[in-house]
Amino acid sequence: MTAFSLDPGQTSWCEELRALAEQRLRPLAEKGEPGHVNRPLIAALGESGLLDRMLDSGALDLCLLRESLARGCTEAETALALQGLGTHPVLRAGTSAQRARWLPEVRAGRAVAAFALSEPGAGSDAAALTLHAEPDSGTGSVPGRGWRLTGEKCWISNAPEADFYTVFARTTRGAGSRGVTAFLVPADRPGLTGTALDMLSPHPIGTLCFDGVPVTVEDVLGEPDRGFRVAMDTLNLFRPSVGAFAVGMARAALDATLAHTAERIAFKGPLKDLQAVSHQVAEMATRTEAARLLVYAAAAAYDAGEPGVPRRAAMAKLYATETAQYVVDTAVQLHGARALRRGHLLEHLYREVRAPRIYEGASEVQRTVIARELYANKEASA
Repeated sequence: MTAFSLDPGQTSWCEELRALAEQRLRPLAEKGEPGHVNRPLIAALGESGLLDRMLDSGALDLCLLRESLARGCTEAETALALQGLGTHPVLRAGTSAQRARWLPEVRAGRAVAAFALSEPGAGSDAAALTLHAEPDSGTGSVPGRGWRLTGEKCWISNAPEADFYTVFARTTRGAGSRGVTAFLVPADRPGLTGTALDMLSPHPIGTLCFDGVPVTVEDVLGEPDRGFRVAMDTLNLFRPSVGAFAVGMARAALDATLAHTAERIAFKGPLKDLQAVSHQVAEMATRTEAARLLVYAAAAAYDAGEPGVPRRAAMAKLYATETAQYVVDTAVQLHGARALRRGHLLEHLYREVRAPRIYEGASEVQRTVIARELYANKEASA
């Protein structure tokens, strides 16, 4: 078996996932209300065992899961990924009580999770967040065991409809990334409100306003002032899988392009016989395969506990998301005006493919991570 090729069992599983996405999940996605959490779709993900598989998977399985679902139904892929992003900190850093309360509900598709890191002034620069947690001398029945959260989160997927939020707040001022604590905040806490945002691609996403929201030591994920580590652990796992999502979209666009250019007659023959077309299709396929292999390599490195995971994860996300943008755009060009019609697969992908180059660290941030690690390794070996 060559490096990063799939064995027959993995290939079969990917095809099963794609068929499930197309036949069962896509109809549920199409019935959902744009811009809102699709709870029947999430319930179906739970009933099919995919949420279980996601939470129990390593990075490579997570990538195969996201790529295969994205190829058949991007909404299903996104719903699953958001559940993972919001729940992974609980899985890895939560207390036994937190895990017992929320993980069975997530696995069954009954509870909706959200990852609340970004703020209006702290998106890519996550260490600059300003949502602050002030010590609360009178939280609950035991004084001195809690905080009050005050501030705002923005661009939070599944907000304001999630059932619980993984929230990152500043507990020590002036300490940069070392003064951030992760909290598990149920949506029904007093003082927590939110507003939905209308985005280019109509996903559930919104703002959260914290007006003295009470949290206690029982709500901390991990250790106080060590929440940035929780965030980075989550992002190091999910960044390659964002690349897998992008690869899935690129493969869907490539599939559609192969079918269209083989059937569409122009200039007395199929489009595929025009060198200008066939060479573009070849370029689309080559870049997609390169992105796919880079994603698998990053995921395998994460699973093996190898050094350089942040750099590899950044490379995978950067290259795969930029590639997907290119492939989808080229597919639209080769399809012509029909691809711009509302409801066409490529019109849908064209809107979907733009955001992954921004969220979980924009492409520019990924380049910074890569360069920083390269120079650090050079200095260490000098």
